[in-house]
Amino acid sequence: MSEVFEGYERQYCEISASLSRKCTAASALDGEKKRQKLSEIQSGVGEAESLIRKMDLEARSLQPSVKAGLLAKLREYKSDLNNLKSELKRISAPNAKQATREELLESGMADTLAISTDQRGRLLMSTERLNQSTDKIKESRRTMLETEELGVSILQDLHQQRESLLHAHTTLHGVDDNVGKSKKILAAMSKRMDRNKWIIGGIIAALVLAILFILYFKLTH
Repeated sequence: MSEVFEGYERQYCEISASLSRKCTAASALDGEKKRQKLSEIQSGVGEAESLIRKMDLEARSLQPSVKAGLLAKLREYKSDLNNLKSELKRISAPNAKQATREELLESGMADTLAISTDQRGRLLMSTERLNQSTDKIKESRRTMLETEELGVSILQDLHQQRESLLHAHTTLHGVDDNVGKSKKILAAMSKRMDRNKWIIGGIIAALVLAILFILYFKLTH
């Protein structure tokens, strides 16, 4: 349901309940006090009509699946408002008590008033449900904000872990380079050692041959 419609609906239900109480109070008044109360009721009826128009515009701007249910509610509110207007007209009559008796006898106003009372009861229940829905929406929003904060915290942790992994990767890459260089140095040293072995072996062999040649020369002469 549209939150805008719910706001208008809640205001209308509160005004309707207030107007009903004022109508009951005005029926027991006379003179200037009654005129003041009737003026207040008339002003409240104007506010209720304005809210009805706003709800109608809002409902018609929504999707068909949502609009149908809201328009059905709106018909109930219009009927309730008409009943309030009829009651205002009744208690505004010069001889309100006599007019009420005749109206009840002629048109069965008793049933209408009973329906109006029932409708107001439903309106009050609707107001309570709307308040409960509003509380649930607030709770859902608070939960959503907490979840969002938790998600941001997790993303920050993941970002820090990613930076650590990248740093570790860079360090390992440097170690790999150093290991490669060390292998090359060791290979070069191994080659030099092998070459030195051959040189030393050649020198030793030459010395042995020289010694043998000298001994042979001395023994033969």
